[in-house]
Amino acid sequence: MRKDPFENLPPSAATHFQLYFYATMHRLIEQCVPQFGSREALFEQFPFLAGYYGELAAKELNRLASSETTKWWANALREWEEGVAGHLPLRALQTACELDRQTLMLLVLLGLIEEDARVGLLFETLQGIAGQQRPTAGLLNGWWAHPGDTTGVRARIRRLQEFGLVQVVNPEAPRVQWAYQVPSPLWDALRGEAHKTLTPWATYHAPETLLSMEELIVPEPLRRTLSLIPQLLGSGEAEAIIVRGPNRNGRRTLLGALARLTGRGTLLVEGLGKVADERLSLVGPLSTALNALPVLALDLEPGATAELPRLHGYAGPVGVVMGRQGGVSGPNVERAVTLRLDIPDAEARRQHWQSCFDRVEVAELERICERFRMTGGNIRRAARLAESYAALDARTRVLPEDVQQASRALNRQMLDTLAAQLETSGDWSELAVSAETLGELRHLESRCCYRERLQQAVGPVLGRQLNAGVRALFSGPSGTGKTLAAKLLASQLQMDIYRLDLSTVVNKYIGETEKSLSQIFSRAEELDVILLLDEGDALLTQRTNVQTSNDRYANLETNYLLQRLESFEGILIVTTNAGDRIDTAFQRRMDVVVNFRAPEAAERWAIWQLHLAETSVVDASRLRELAVRCALTGGQIRNAVLHASVLALSNGGVVDNKHLEAAIRREYRKMGAVCPLR
Repeated sequence: MRKDPFENLPPSAATHFQLYFYATMHRLIEQCVPQFGSREALFEQFPFLAGYYGELAAKELNRLASSETTKWWANALREWEEGVAGHLPLRALQTACELDRQTLMLLVLLGLIEEDARVGLLFETLQGIAGQQRPTAGLLNGWWAHPGDTTGVRARIRRLQEFGLVQVVNPEAPRVQWAYQVPSPLWDALRGEAHKTLTPWATYHAPETLLSMEELIVPEPLRRTLSLIPQLLGSGEAEAIIVRGPNRNGRRTLLGALARLTGRGTLLVEGLGKVADERLSLVGPLSTALNALPVLALDLEPGATAELPRLHGYAGPVGVVMGRQGGVSGPNVERAVTLRLDIPDAEARRQHWQSCFDRVEVAELERICERFRMTGGNIRRAARLAESYAALDARTRVLPEDVQQASRALNRQMLDTLAAQLETSGDWSELAVSAETLGELRHLESRCCYRERLQQAVGPVLGRQLNAGVRALFSGPSGTGKTLAAKLLASQLQMDIYRLDLSTVVNKYIGETEKSLSQIFSRAEELDVILLLDEGDALLTQRTNVQTSNDRYANLETNYLLQRLESFEGILIVTTNAGDRIDTAFQRRMDVVVNFRAPEAAERWAIWQLHLAETSVVDASRLRELAVRCALTGGQIRNAVLHASVLALSNGGVVDNKHLEAAIRREYRKMGAVCPLR
C-alpha cells in the first residue's frame, strides 16, 4: 500500500487548504514554463516562485513529468482526506456543489492573489493588460486547460459562478476580459478561519459559543418538541425551522441550540430583502464552508410575504426567525416546522433573572419577576445595566430600583423615536373625579396587576381566549382628567407610559400607517410599557361604505387595528373626546371603559384645593362660591390657577381673590362664554 506523503501533517482545515494551495502553485508554475521558455527564465523574472518550487521540490515532484503531477496531487490529497474525519471546508464544498478536484484547484487559483499579492504581477504579465492582476476569462480558457480534460475551463467557471463561489470584478467589460475573484468571507472560511463578523449583514457563531439545549429557558411543551426536531432534520422530513415571536426573545438562541446539537454553528443573515441577490448567493457556500446553520432574520410588515431564497451550494436545513406578522413562501416552506416563542411567563422570567444574577446578590427577586414582564433578551440586557447602576452606587446588591432604572434606559433606546415618554408620579388622591369613575380606575389597576393570573382564574375555554393584554378606553370631554388618570395609573403600577404621536404614525402612503403601528405595538409588548393613544378617535373611526379608494384603504387600517388590538399583550389606554365616533367593534374589544364627565361642584372644589398653593389667601367662602357658580373642567381650573399664579408673581407672589377672579374671567373669554361672577 502506498504511503501517504502528508501523514504527519495535522488534520485541520488550514492544512487541507495549504495542500490545495501548494498543488495549485505547482500547477501554476508548470503552466507558466512554456510561456517563458524554461523554469529558470520564469524564476529569474519572478523569483518568489522559486521559493515555492523549492518547497515543492522537497516532495520530489520535480522528478515527475508535468502531465503526471496533477495525478500525483489528486492521489495524495485523496489519501490524506481519507484519514481526516472532521469538517474540511473545501471537501464540504466539493460534496455540496458536486465539484471535482480540477474545479477546486481552479477555485484556489482564482484566489491566489489573496495569499500572495506577487501572483498578481504574474497574471498581469501573462495577460498583457496593465493593472489587471486577477485572472481573466480569456487567459483561463486557453491557458489553464489540462490535457484530456473534456469538461473545459469555461464550464467549470460557470459552475463556480452558479454556486456563488466566484464573482466577476468587472461585469461591464467584454466577456473575454472578465476578471474573477473569490469573495473575501468565503476565502477566509476556506482557509479555516471563522470570524464572527463576516460582512455587515452576516454574523457567524461557532458551536462552542452557542447555548446547549439544557441551558435553554423555554416552556416544557416546547422543549419536548425541540427534542424531536433533530430526528426530523436527519430524516429529511423538515427542511426549514421557522421560529416566530417578539424581538429579543431568544429566537436565534433557540436555533443556535439546535445547531449546536447537530455539531454546527450558525450563520445569521439580517436585512433579508434589502441585501442584493449576488450577496445572498454567498449564504449557501458560506454556510457549507463554515459548517453552519443559515439563520435568516425577517422583519416583515403586516400583510407582507417574503420568499425564502434557494441556497445553492448548501444541503441542509434552514432556520428562519420572524415576528408574528407576515408570511413566508418558497420551496423550503413546504416542509417546515414552525415554532412559537412567546414572552416568558413569571416562572420563566425568574429563571432568566436568576441566571443573570448568579454572581451578585439581588433583593426582592419575586417582586422583580412579577413587575417586569419583558422578553428574555431584554431581561438580560436590563440585568447587565442594573448591575452597572448598583456598582455606581458602590453596592454589591442589586435592588428593584436598579432594575427599574435599567428598564427605563432600554425604553429610551428603543421607543423614544416612536413615542414620547410622559413623567409619572403621585397616586389616586391627586385625581378629583366621581366615585364611579374612580372605582372603574381602581378596577383597571387591579386588572393590570393580575393580567397574567387571570387566565388561570377562569375556566379553560375562556382562559384560552385571553392573553396578558389590557385595553382601556377613557371617554369624556376635554379637560376632565383622562391623560392625568393614565399617568397616575402608570405611577401606581410603577410602569413607564409612552404617548403615541399620531403625526408620526398616520401616513398617506398605503401600508405605512400599519407598518408604524405594528412597530410601536411590538416594542411596547417587548418592553412592557403602557401605551397611551391620545385622541384615539382619529384612528379608531367607524368603518364606512366603500365609495372611493380612500374609503377602502381607511377601512383596511381599521381592520388591521381591530386585529392588532385583539392580539396585543401589553397595556393600552385610548382616550377620546368623541366616543360616538369610535367604531363599536373597538369598544367591544376594550376590557375596561371609563367615562369621564365634567366635574360637579364638589369635585371642582377638590380640584381647586389640589391646584392652589398652601400660601394662597383666597377666602374659603369665595372659593366655594367659585366652585358652585363656575362650571369649569379640571383642565380649565388648572389653566386658571396657572394664570392667577403668574399675576400674583408680579404683585407679591401670593394668590388672592382678585387674581383668581381675573383668571376665571380670562378662561370664560377663551371659551366665548359669559362669566357668571358678579
